[in-house]
Amino acid sequence: QVQLVESGGGLVQAGGSLRLSCAASGRTLRRYTMGWFRHVPGKEREFVAAINWSGVSTYYADSVKGRFTISRDNAKNTMFLQMDSLKPEDTAVYYCAADRDYTVVAMTWPEYDYWGQGTQVTVSS
Repeated sequence: QVQLVESGGGLVQAGGSLRLSCAASGRTLRRYTMGWFRHVPGKEREFVAAINWSGVSTYYADSVKGRFTISRDNAKNTMFLQMDSLKPEDTAVYYCAADRDYTVVAMTWPEYDYWGQGTQVTVSS
């Protein structure tokens, strides 16, 4: 069992930056694919970014490519999402997730096995 806890959300003006963290406990994240998703009420949960177990391969939604950076520190059992040039449409609850199948990097939420409780990101115009 893996427990995930996000932090770093908040209110920021458009053009600003935030850095989200996802701390894991229970098991080492070394053999998990990790991802970030976001959700706005009334909409589908949306893929944001994912990273393979070693951190070598990263994937992004087109809407955040060039603005967000996903990374991980397996020694500290932590994953990060650096969000720059934030836009009002980035406003959402952001969730980190872990996938036990570390051989692939999934970009759809049903593939992920463990989820954090979410952290609110609000970008004002």
